Amino acid sequence: MTGTFITITHIPDYALSPFLRIGETLKMKKDHDNIYDEEAILVCKPEGTKVGYCANSVKTVCRGTHSAGYVYHLFDEETECELCFITPEGAAIARLKDENL
Repeated sequence: MTGTFITITHIPDYALSPFLRIGETLKMKKDHDNIYDEEAILVCKPEGTKVGYCANSVKTVCRGTHSAGYVYHLFDEETECELCFITPEGAAIARLKDENL
């Protein structure tokens, strides 16, 4: 599988793990109001329900995926990703859908 992959963290915080499906499309939006991370990227379901955040720490980014800091500059305000894996620890791995990324 090729492409640009990200780790989605904080999924258990939103209690959505059981409602996520492999292969589903999720939205990624830059979160300019995030007080913890200047490069925060919020991940939502298409209707806007929060799923989690794109990981941006060496402690949370799964091996083989990119951090929010890496992908932040690859798109303007929003892009889409496809959910590929859900880890037992409550994180997920998704592939950015834009073929230019």
